[in-house]
Amino acid sequence: MTYPLHCSCRLTLPQHATYMEKIRSRLESFRATVELQNETEFRLSWTFGWLSISRCDDQITVEGGATDATGLARIKDLLATAFKLYAKIDEPQIIWTGDHAHDQELAPFRLMEVEKVSDLSARIKRVRLHGSDLNRFEEFGNMHVRLLLPCSSVPDPIWPVAGPDGLTDWPDPARKPVSRVYTVRAIDTDASWVDIDVVTHGDSGAGSAWALSAKPGDQVGMFGPLGRPINRNAQHYIIGADETGLPALARLLEILPETATGLACIEVATQADVQPIENRTKINVEWLFRRDAPAGTSLALADRLIAEPWRNDLDCFGWFAAEDVAARRLRTHWRQNLGLTRDQTLAAAYWRRGVTGLMAG
Repeated sequence: MTYPLHCSCRLTLPQHATYMEKIRSRLESFRATVELQNETEFRLSWTFGWLSISRCDDQITVEGGATDATGLARIKDLLATAFKLYAKIDEPQIIWTGDHAHDQELAPFRLMEVEKVSDLSARIKRVRLHGSDLNRFEEFGNMHVRLLLPCSSVPDPIWPVAGPDGLTDWPDPARKPVSRVYTVRAIDTDASWVDIDVVTHGDSGAGSAWALSAKPGDQVGMFGPLGRPINRNAQHYIIGADETGLPALARLLEILPETATGLACIEVATQADVQPIENRTKINVEWLFRRDAPAGTSLALADRLIAEPWRNDLDCFGWFAAEDVAARRLRTHWRQNLGLTRDQTLAAAYWRRGVTGLMAG
């Protein structure tokens, strides 16, 4: 495959030895193909592009290529985000050269419009958003987006542009909208819409308040896709979620192979919160009810997945999305007790009890 578009930057990173392996591991976790790896260089590739990082003393050369502008923006985003996360000690100043180096159009951003709002259950609303050119939200294998929401303090927000590093830049920070991360429950790129399921709990949270008041014609920003792609080709799955992770779990049951086996366990408050799922797999679905227990106070969901035997005789994948304490409990079991790797499991904290804004659904 040829990659006609190219980007590069050069960085001086004296402390690179302390974090470069973390950068490589993060980039590889996005289901990359390793083409080259030695003491001074590694190269990864995807269907949409490639990247390489090489070093000579404290001088780091970062390069990438892609088939089109969307892929090139994705390469820049993956690289710049990894360095921003792990190279803070060296304060890297990433300035891209090459194709589309000075574009201010932010490739991951779309301006969306509310098409309709419907009730799925007593506490969950489904908001359909309409936009244009939504292919990137399906083709990279990630299931999450960041919604940029108008609110009472910023009713007329300004939308982001691309900075020199290819990441988000705000022309007027005072008009920056509030943001929440959600799962794309369903997407139709031909019809140009996405469905977002929102757990409502009064107007105490920005996302909940938005969903309760949303009406057709309202504008919101959408940024993404976000998150680490999961293994969609495993034979056996052990997966679980509470209400915040339910949209992602339900979507998995619709897109995983029909031959996939395993367990999907879902925690909700009561029977009234159960919603229909078009399970196209052979994975068994169990519902757990908290009843009078407040959300995030029970570890029954994590313990149910811990009790489920891990199938070492099959290509098995574990996935979990719920409150932070439960996610950490299950992650510890999978990683430390069973010795599984990040390629085999993903236990994500979608929210933390008493804290708003971590992950909305």
